[in-house]
Amino acid sequence: MPLSHGNVCENVFSDDQKQELVRSLTDAWVGIEGAIMRAVTWCVVEEVRSGSWGIAGNPLSTADVKALAAGVGV
Repeated sequence: MPLSHGNVCENVFSDDQKQELVRSLTDAWVGIEGAIMRAVTWCVVEEVRSGSWGIAGNPLSTADVKALAAGVGV
């Protein structure tokens, strides 16, 4: 039974976007393992508190992630 675990920064993605992530991850597993696996494919989307993760040794806030998504450097 496949399990995909996606961590996202809090307050960046809407509930609809997180649901689409679950659907897309499930579809990816089904594409690899076959349709029979859809019913037993688990996905967890977990929000990480702003500032509790980082890149290149630098902590990222929700505002930083939104700026990156908008194409603005942090």
